[in-house]
Amino acid sequence: MQKTYNTKQRTQVLDCLISNSEKHMTADEIVRRLEEQGVNVGKTTVYRTLEKLVAEGRVRKYISEEGKSACFQYVDDKGHCEQHFHLKCVECGKLIHLKCEHLTQLENHVFEHHRFKVDNTKTVLYGVCEECGKKGDKK
Repeated sequence: MQKTYNTKQRTQVLDCLISNSEKHMTADEIVRRLEEQGVNVGKTTVYRTLEKLVAEGRVRKYISEEGKSACFQYVDDKGHCEQHFHLKCVECGKLIHLKCEHLTQLENHVFEHHRFKVDNTKTVLYGVCEECGKKGDKK
C-alpha cells in the first residue's frame, strides 16, 4: 500500500473541492480559485493531486461531454453522491443532488421494461437553475 503524503498543495486542492462541494470543478477552475486566494500552484500539480484523490476515493471524476475537460467533486466520508440523479446548471455550474421519487420510478421503469440499469453516479440532467433562470428573466 502506498503511503499518502499530505502536502500543502494536496491540502489546498482538497480544501478547494470541499468548499465547492455543491458543484463539479475542472482542474482549470481549481487553479483559478486557488490563484484568487493567492495560492500559486501549477496545473500539472493539480491534475496529479486530483488523480491521486480519485484513486483514494476522496474525489469523484466525471467526464460529462466528449471533448470537454473532466470535472471533479469531493466525496464526503459518508460516500454521498451515489444513489441519486444530478442536475447541472449550464450557466453557473452548480450541481444539484436530486432524490426524487418520480425519477426513481423512471429508473425502475427503464429497468423493468427495457432491461437497462441506469448508473446514478453518471446521470446528469443539464439545464438552468432557479437563480440563473431569474437572472435571465430580468434581461
